[in-house]
Amino acid sequence: MEVISSIFQFILDMGSSVFVPLILLIMGLIVRMKFKDAFTSALTLGVAFVGMNTVVNFMMSSIGPAAEQFVNNTGIQLNIMDGGWTSMSTLAWAWPLAFLMFPFQIGVNLLLLLTKQTDTLNVDLWNVWGKIFTAVLVIGVTGNTTLAFAVAIIQMFIELKIADVNQKQIEELTGIPGVTTTHSMNIIAVILYPFNRLMDFIPGLNKKIDANWLKDKIGVFAENHVMGFIIALLLGLVARYSVQESLILGVQGATALTLFPMVAKLFMQALAPISDATSEFMKKYSKGRSFYIGTDWPILAGCSEVWVTTIILVPITIILAILLPGNNILPFAGIINLSIAVPALLVTGGNLLRMLILGTLATPIFLYAATEFAPTITQLALDTKALDLASGQMLSWSTLEYPVFRYVFAHAANVINGEFIGLIAAVAWLGLFAWYMKGMRKRNEALEAKKEAA
Repeated sequence: MEVISSIFQFILDMGSSVFVPLILLIMGLIVRMKFKDAFTSALTLGVAFVGMNTVVNFMMSSIGPAAEQFVNNTGIQLNIMDGGWTSMSTLAWAWPLAFLMFPFQIGVNLLLLLTKQTDTLNVDLWNVWGKIFTAVLVIGVTGNTTLAFAVAIIQMFIELKIADVNQKQIEELTGIPGVTTTHSMNIIAVILYPFNRLMDFIPGLNKKIDANWLKDKIGVFAENHVMGFIIALLLGLVARYSVQESLILGVQGATALTLFPMVAKLFMQALAPISDATSEFMKKYSKGRSFYIGTDWPILAGCSEVWVTTIILVPITIILAILLPGNNILPFAGIINLSIAVPALLVTGGNLLRMLILGTLATPIFLYAATEFAPTITQLALDTKALDLASGQMLSWSTLEYPVFRYVFAHAANVINGEFIGLIAAVAWLGLFAWYMKGMRKRNEALEAKKEAA
């Protein structure tokens, strides 16, 4: 058992920038790509991951201190520390049974492919830690390991179904054919979808307002670098930075929003050849059946709406954290909330105004879920000794991914201990999931009709 665990740990230590491209290289060779072409595509994907992580870290290191200063200026003391996703990942992998999630992930995906329940091959195995983290949260609520794996398997099924139904929307937004994202953060789209549908009937909100619309209306002020400068400059001023410091932050914001689309193009260069080769291979051997390559969320990072939304939500998140009764977490490490921006992009089709509204409405959900799960996460840190916590210090993640799913299904599993309200909530959640799938299929049909008419 220790040998198998060590092998998986060795693979994981390579990180997504090596691990995912390695899988793509193997996949490229299986679908008969020339080694030179497969290697070039895989290496370009690795460069894209490193580039995107570099730009994201640069933006977080710029925006994070401004957000922290903003909080310090309020004088508010909140007693739960925000550890961000890296701390949660560390805790997930500290679970002794974590490595078993790999064969479960692969087995569920292959079974659903063979039974034609999905058309997505998930190559983003590095992010299996999200399922592991779900499992340890379920254990924290129920104390039952079997139910923990059961909920994780449900999550695997749902993320593949959502990846299927989102694929055409992703292709529309990115221009990359045959690719989708299997990142579980998109599960919260199930909760966002009803609010987005409601906005269809509100005057002024039923128009497509994206970055291109802004460029038509306000010209140069909607260019990526100008928007990044203005938003970051205003954040600096709100944080009571000096004029000099605010201007520096503004230029850093401009730099980040300029580089994101540039780096995102590398994902297209890397994935398009492998997608085309896979499509041709499947047409030949699978009687015309289409397959999608499921990868990490950064394939959507070229959409400016994601970054404008995340930066504007920074002060909104801090203000809500201060004002919401019952919230005890101080947002910091998770202040750049991609967990809401990326799903909101897909739900709205890139409508910036709606993304901001959905982000504002959903932020309290993230904060309350983080507060609710803090005792479980803190106890996990103490039990595993994976992270050092000061005496009495509590730990959580302010932008805990897909918080409703995790909370609802952890408590649904707790029916074994006599808790039934979670089971009722899970049934309601599955109803919303079915509604989301139906709605996105209709949108896909509209996109197909639009392409045929063009």
